Amino acid sequence: MNKANRNYSHLIHPITLILDLVILNTVFYFFFREVEYEFLLATFLSISWCFISWITHFYEVHRYSRVAKIVPNIVKQFVGLVIAVAALNGILDRFDEPSRLVYFTCLCMLIVSVLKLTIYFALKYFRRALGGNYRNVIFVGDTKELKALSDLFRKRKDMGYRILHYFNKEEAFQCITACVREKKIQEIFICFDYIVNSRYPDLFNFADNHAVKLKYVPDEKHLSTNSLKVHYYGYIPIISRREFPLDRLGNRLLKRLFDIVFSSVIIVFILSWLVPLIALAIRWETTGPIFFKQKRTGLHDKEFMCYKFRSMKSNTEADQQHTIKNDKRITKVGAFMRTTSIDELPQFFNVFRGDMSIVGPRPHMLAHTKEYSQRVNRFMLRHLIKPGITGMAQTHGYRGEIEVDRDIINRFKYDLFYLENWSLLLDLKIIYLTILNMFKGEEKAY
Repeated sequence: MNKANRNYSHLIHPITLILDLVILNTVFYFFFREVEYEFLLATFLSISWCFISWITHFYEVHRYSRVAKIVPNIVKQFVGLVIAVAALNGILDRFDEPSRLVYFTCLCMLIVSVLKLTIYFALKYFRRALGGNYRNVIFVGDTKELKALSDLFRKRKDMGYRILHYFNKEEAFQCITACVREKKIQEIFICFDYIVNSRYPDLFNFADNHAVKLKYVPDEKHLSTNSLKVHYYGYIPIISRREFPLDRLGNRLLKRLFDIVFSSVIIVFILSWLVPLIALAIRWETTGPIFFKQKRTGLHDKEFMCYKFRSMKSNTEADQQHTIKNDKRITKVGAFMRTTSIDELPQFFNVFRGDMSIVGPRPHMLAHTKEYSQRVNRFMLRHLIKPGITGMAQTHGYRGEIEVDRDIINRFKYDLFYLENWSLLLDLKIIYLTILNMFKGEEKAY
């Protein structure tokens, strides 16, 4: 992924959620600051709000979303909040003035609705009048549906799409890929007929390898004969090639909440006393820093500093060379830490900071990311989610040294399966298998 091609649109949804929770708790404090168990009740309402928004897709608002879709979600959220408030009135002692609950609910939804619509229309104005928050796109095909979509994008500048080039079916693959690279293309809209007739297979692989979104524009025939998930840009149907569970804000928040709670427990109850002991053991054998820091590839190909307990003698090859069996750089204390995976524990600080997750594809050194992206087709897809301390590949025998191409290919296959099938239960299963493997021992834990 071209680093200059990034934008921060993905932050809008979580920031909006945080603002809504601030509104919810501020209004609650205004109405019920003298009520017993105030903090507990406010926490209950905040969790209820997040759960309701997950069910109603309250924060799934996109640049192509219409007010006609947003308003029903506001109503659903309002109904959910009414149910939560009704439950709140029966959890502990009943409130002396139930009417205050009605006023609280109505005021919250009024403020939240105004804020939500203000942000929605402000972004539209920002795109239309100031040219910001845009996406560079190209079209591949010459169907009437693509022409209608082109007309829509040119007319509706508030959607924030810039069409930089049109390609017909005779265009060479190299011309399209060159355009994507040079003009920092973020999305490709292609007529669905090309997919049905197995055209442009290399383009699909290219899009995956460069983390470019590929969207299909079907005609009425394909819509009526295929079971597809369709989004509407105006009245034009669009099909996204890939949609993952963690594309949904509710799932991302659930995973992040789990990461924060889990990492906090490890940091407070384990690392607080283990770090001094490990530090003494490392210093007893060698001189040098306690922690090993190295740049790794993270979410959206962004670099971050990954932390580990230092398990090797200080050397100049750490950023280029993988650890191999019987590696002479590894110290005696380091060998024990690597066998038991204790050296990975400082990465819980990375998780708490938000650079990593408990479970996800393992982060690679920058040099290896570049190498593997050239050796393994669609490898860059694994960077659409945060890297993890442990992952599905690691619990199925693909950790440690890459000895043959099959090792990294199979590791990627497990990473892709995880990306496409994420659930909290899957995370818990992987954590369980990781702990089990720590006690059983692993052949490639060196």
